[in-house]
Amino acid sequence: MSLTKVSLAEVVKKQYIYKLHAYTQVFLSLIILQVIAILFSLNGSGMMGSGGGMIDLEVHYYSADIVVAFTMLWGFITAILITTKAYRNDDFILVTNRISSNLSNVLFLLTASLIGGITANLSSFLLKIIISIFKSDFYIDSPADIVTVMDLFVGSGATVLYIFLFSALGYLVGILVQLNRVFAVVLPVVFVGGLILDGMRGDAGVIAAVFKFFFAESSFTLFLIKGICTLVLLFLAAFGLSNRMEVKP
Repeated sequence: MSLTKVSLAEVVKKQYIYKLHAYTQVFLSLIILQVIAILFSLNGSGMMGSGGGMIDLEVHYYSADIVVAFTMLWGFITAILITTKAYRNDDFILVTNRISSNLSNVLFLLTASLIGGITANLSSFLLKIIISIFKSDFYIDSPADIVTVMDLFVGSGATVLYIFLFSALGYLVGILVQLNRVFAVVLPVVFVGGLILDGMRGDAGVIAAVFKFFFAESSFTLFLIKGICTLVLLFLAAFGLSNRMEVKP
């Protein structure tokens, strides 16, 4: 027996560093996905038009909303992928247990969310440059487009938190699917069914209420509190369920 006692923090640190190097393809997929999202954004995130006589006027609004949406989807899918058996078996290259594996996964997802959130938020500047150079001779920067350092900080923080929330949800969904494959069918059916019911009820549906709870919050402080509390609940649920999964012999 070895007399060297390894602390949990040291094990988590080694696993986290290993995953940063081993899962580089995740960040490659992020770059590809954000480039595709920027191309989609060239058509604008909104449009209004009017006409009269011999004049037709179209106004297109450009923002990084599509890039952020694609990045949130990327975080959700990435979290599901690292719960699959192939990725879980990578943990056993090092001395590990369920706690250290889960904690290193959370740190990896947090890092991925930070990178994805910051790049998605900064993509708005790249989009404006592309639009102003190649898209139109009539690009106008409105006063609302003037970004201060605080605006950039708050915007990036909110984007990171959104992506991390979707990653936490994806991690929980991935654990559920690994416990029972039935969830791979049940969860999409429940989600699509919820969207259909929300469409029939208007703003009275559950999904609409969840959307308002997170996306319609005007106070960044309250949003931060809501987000952190939700993250804790999602990861605690995932950690608890992961203890019921089989242990590699």
